[in-house]
Amino acid sequence: MFLKTMTEPIIANDEGVNVKPELMEKEKLYHCIYKDKVILVYKDHQDFLNCYEIEETDLVQAIKSGSSQNIDSILEEYIENTDLKSK
Repeated sequence: MFLKTMTEPIIANDEGVNVKPELMEKEKLYHCIYKDKVILVYKDHQDFLNCYEIEETDLVQAIKSGSSQNIDSILEEYIENTDLKSK
């Protein structure tokens, strides 16, 4: 019997970040940590990939330690607390 292993849409390793858009759901935010940065990848309804890199130390640490909270909540909380909406 052949067992197929699950593959993640975005993976970081020593050589960099690997993105597999064919495994991504549309309109869903994916992330990984690479060299103290958070890499965000989003596939929109037209199948365009949108990629963002976050270097803000406080936000990176919040995402690293926020295992009980989803990434969307952490980002929304950060935006509210730093008043980024008005900038």
